[in-house]
Amino acid sequence: MTDKQHIINRFISYVTIDTESDANSNTTPSTAKQWDLANKLVEELKSIGMSDVTIDDNAYIMATLPSNVDHNVPTIGFISHFDTSPDFTGANVKPQIIENYDGNDIILNQQENIILSPSYFEDLLLYKGQTLITTDGTTLLGADDKAGITEIVSAMEYLINHPEIKHGTLKVGFTPDEEIGRGAHKFDVEKFGADWAYTIDGSQIGELEYENFNAAGAKIKVKGKIVHPGYAKGKMVNSMYYATKFINALPKLEVPEHTEDYEGFFHLYKIEGKVERTELEYIIRDHDKDKFEARKALMQKIVVDLNTKFEADIFEIEIKDQYYNMKEKVEPVMHIVDIAEEAMKAIGIKPLIKPIRGGTDGSQLSYMGLPCPNIFAGGHNFHGRYEYVPVESMIKATEVICKIAELTAVKHQ
Repeated sequence: MTDKQHIINRFISYVTIDTESDANSNTTPSTAKQWDLANKLVEELKSIGMSDVTIDDNAYIMATLPSNVDHNVPTIGFISHFDTSPDFTGANVKPQIIENYDGNDIILNQQENIILSPSYFEDLLLYKGQTLITTDGTTLLGADDKAGITEIVSAMEYLINHPEIKHGTLKVGFTPDEEIGRGAHKFDVEKFGADWAYTIDGSQIGELEYENFNAAGAKIKVKGKIVHPGYAKGKMVNSMYYATKFINALPKLEVPEHTEDYEGFFHLYKIEGKVERTELEYIIRDHDKDKFEARKALMQKIVVDLNTKFEADIFEIEIKDQYYNMKEKVEPVMHIVDIAEEAMKAIGIKPLIKPIRGGTDGSQLSYMGLPCPNIFAGGHNFHGRYEYVPVESMIKATEVICKIAELTAVKHQ
């Protein structure tokens, strides 16, 4: 299959370009530096022989690999994002290559005593004997989702160089700003022209996902009154104390650190307060649509109940939906998941079909008319200094893409 060193070189050429996105920016892409990799990808897609390579004013990249069969085959797409998370710096990434991993601790940074240990990250033990690419402990790696881009480009290159593998028309799409929830916002589904697609943006080898959270954001504003503390009796209203009333009214164990699988949660991720005014920001998540609606309703009810209890409009709440569970859009076309599952099994991978405890561009794209399950890209510990990716997982993801293309053509003869 694909040459191992070729995959490593391609991946490193991507991750050493800083593409961190910025949620506080109103431009698309949100950071100018994302253009550095975007422009490189355009040239690379042209150089490997892709057709109709385009990049628009917002840095959305699309390209086509024409069909090499003479019968009608559905057009399928493969999509990844080139921005990295603003949760941790992506500047000056210095990848380290660990050959033939022995299952012991990996010293990422001796000077700062940063260690990637299987005693904490037990998934490392899945990859004994393999080649790992890690950080140097001071940045994230960017396997989310430059591993996905590496795999898509490598798969297209392999199919171009091996025309004996039959496939229909294949589309490739690379997006900015996925990490700040905007990756699909300006994606032109009609221009892309695929019947369905796959995001190559999962984690562990074998992951295949077509369910994700329903998601909303909530902002609670708590009003207080500031009075000189020496003369405050019966007059001061400390909004920070009142804010704790709201926090404590929510179910204590329905938080990220106490939930898993299909369990939803309320997550308080930001609090800013002074006596006069406190703001709480939450995210609300649940796979089940009815439970999702019930969570939003509970927060609204708590605000009403607290304002009634204190006989004042101390609390106000604003809730905005963010994205929905793609399951609703994928289940009517489950054959697209079945093909991906069959492709994995055909190359010796055990499919891990499970819900995403998060969101994906595929969710938004599915509701925009492009059903879009998610496939593993191979990385682990995204968004931080302990991120790593096994090279063998990237090679397998490349093979899965090729096999999906081949199976789709076979099934539509």
